[in-house]
Amino acid sequence: MSSEEFDVTVIGSGPGGYVAAIRASQMGLKVACVERDPLGTGGTCLLRGCIPTKALLHTADLYEDLKHGKEYGIVADNIGIDFAALMARKQRIVTRLSKGIEGYLFKKNKITLFKGHGRLEGGKAVVVKAADGSETKVATKNVILATGSRPRTLPGLTPDGSAILTSDEILELKQAPKSLVVIGAGAVGMEFASIFARFGAATTVIELLPRVLPLEDEEISAEAGKLLGKSMTIHTGARTEGALKTAHGVEVAFRNAGGEAKSVTAELLLVAVGRGPVTDGLNLESTKVQLEKGYVRTNASLATDEPGIYAIGDVVTIDGKPHPQLAHVASFEGIGVAERLAGKKTEPLNYDRVPSATYCQPEVAGVGLTEAEARKRGYDVKVGKFNFGNLAKPRIVGHDGGFVKVVSEAKYDEVLGVHMIGPHATDLIAEACVALQLEATTEAISRTMHPHPTLSETLMQAAEAVYGHAIDA
Repeated sequence: MSSEEFDVTVIGSGPGGYVAAIRASQMGLKVACVERDPLGTGGTCLLRGCIPTKALLHTADLYEDLKHGKEYGIVADNIGIDFAALMARKQRIVTRLSKGIEGYLFKKNKITLFKGHGRLEGGKAVVVKAADGSETKVATKNVILATGSRPRTLPGLTPDGSAILTSDEILELKQAPKSLVVIGAGAVGMEFASIFARFGAATTVIELLPRVLPLEDEEISAEAGKLLGKSMTIHTGARTEGALKTAHGVEVAFRNAGGEAKSVTAELLLVAVGRGPVTDGLNLESTKVQLEKGYVRTNASLATDEPGIYAIGDVVTIDGKPHPQLAHVASFEGIGVAERLAGKKTEPLNYDRVPSATYCQPEVAGVGLTEAEARKRGYDVKVGKFNFGNLAKPRIVGHDGGFVKVVSEAKYDEVLGVHMIGPHATDLIAEACVALQLEATTEAISRTMHPHPTLSETLMQAAEAVYGHAIDA
C-alpha cells in the first residue's frame, strides 16, 4: 500500500483527468493520477485523437494550398506527400505533449502519477496494477473517474488492423491509401475523409442519417455536404449491410437512400460510428456507482451514487441524458469537480454553450442552439447569415466558401446560437462562445468594431444581417 493518503485520485489522464488533477492541486488538494496507457499521459485526445488528427489535417491544408500555388504566385513543382515524414512529425508532436504533462505539469503541481490499471476497492481506495503485475493500494478521500471512451464498431465489421480500421488504427498507417470508404459522417469520419481525399485517395462516405455532420445546424450541414462532396462521394440516408475482405482491400455493401443495393470497393474501410465508454475493469460493483448503457450515471454536479466518487468526460451520462463527447467538455467538467471538492462554489456547466468543431476543409463549428432547436423550445427566432465570399480576407487566403449563421430571439435580441462553415471556423467560434457566455445581443456583436480585413468580420456582418443591416451583403 502507498504510504500516503490523497484528497483525490483521478483515474485517467486525458483532457478531463489531467486537467482535473492539476486544478485540484492548484486548489490545495493532495492529488494522485492513475494512467494505464503504455503510450503515456494525455488520453485519447492527445495520443490517438484530437492532436494527431489535427497534425494530419494541417498537412492536408498546406498540401492543398501548395497544389494551387500558381494562384498565389508560388512556383511549386513536383509537390507530393512524404507519408513517413508526416507520420513521424505527428508522433513527435504527440510524444512531446504527452511528456510535457507527465514530466512538467504533474511535477510542477506535485501530482503523484501511478502507472498501471486502476480499479476501485470501495469508495475510498484505488488499487493500481502495474505492467509487471505488482499492485499498489492507494488510499483516497475522493475519486474522479475519467476513463474516457473507445471507438465503437458495427456487427461483422471487426477491425483487423489491415483492411478494416477504426480511428485508432488509421493513425498508425505506414502509407496513405489510394482508396478509402468511411462509414459514418460525424466529425471523426469527415475529418479523416477530408484528410485522405486531399492526399489523393478516392474517398466514399456512407452515412445512415439524412445529412453529414448531423448534429450541426441543418443549413450548415447541407452546405458541408455540398462543399465536401466536391472532393469525395457521399451517400446519406444509406445503410451499411456488410463488408467482404478481398485480395486488394474490402468491398462494402450498402443500400442507398432509395433502397437500391450498392457496393463500393476500396483499399481501406474506416468505421467511424461513434465511441463507447470505458468502464471495464474498474470494479464498480464494489461501489454504489450505477451504469446506464455502459456509461457512469451522475447528477448535474457529476457525482455518482457512491459518496466521494465522481465521473467526467466521455464515460458519463448526466441524469440519463446524452452527453457531448468532447475534450473541452471533459476539461471543464474536471475543473468544476476539482473546485467543488476544494469547497469552492462552482455552477454546473451549461451544455447549451458547448462549442463543436470539425476540422475538415472547409471547417465547421457551432455553439448554442441551432435554428431548429431554438424554434422547438418556443423562441421567436430571427436569423442572420453572411457569406465568407463577400469579404476581402477570405478571398485573399483563397478559401471563400461557406457562411456564418446567427440565431437570435426577437424579444430581447439575445444571441441563442452561432454556426459557421468556412476558413478557420474552429478558431472564429471562440468569439461566439464569449458572446453566449455574456448573454450578448446581436446588436452588441454588430456594434463591436472588428479589424479589417479579417475573417472575423463575417460574424459581425452576420449579426448585422439579423436585422437586414449587413453592409457587404
